Amino acid sequence: MSKVEERLKAIGIELPQPVAPVANYVPFVRSGNQVTISGQISIAADGGVKGTVGVDVDLETAQAAARLCGVNLLAQMKAACDGDLDRVVRVVKLGGFVQAGPDFIDIPKVINGCSDLMVEALGDAGRHARSAVGVYKLPLGFAVEVDAVVEIA
Repeated sequence: MSKVEERLKAIGIELPQPVAPVANYVPFVRSGNQVTISGQISIAADGGVKGTVGVDVDLETAQAAARLCGVNLLAQMKAACDGDLDRVVRVVKLGGFVQAGPDFIDIPKVINGCSDLMVEALGDAGRHARSAVGVYKLPLGFAVEVDAVVEIA
């Protein structure tokens, strides 16, 4: 078990099998030492978090949804690293998307749910550049989606 997975276990997170793509794309692309991970939605074994933030999803639930996206990103990272998350050198950038209601403006606070998990799991290697954007709709009605660019050894 990698040191990263030991940290995750200590905070009660067991990585799921990576989520399969829902359309004509691949879950990640490796190019040299860089991995670009396709957007991971707030899906889980129990269904995950769907809805519009600020309308039928509150801030705390949306932050948990973003954290769930982070769990799914880590599962994809593990696959990209041939099962060894200790190969992650740096999370370079996260791109966060929130299905937001017309008056909801706390988009960055939502995506903090994912950002915080990256730092908890990876330490300084989890600190990253980021964008956080409110959108009208996300695939399958999920509340949050996050993609990533990661450097691996």
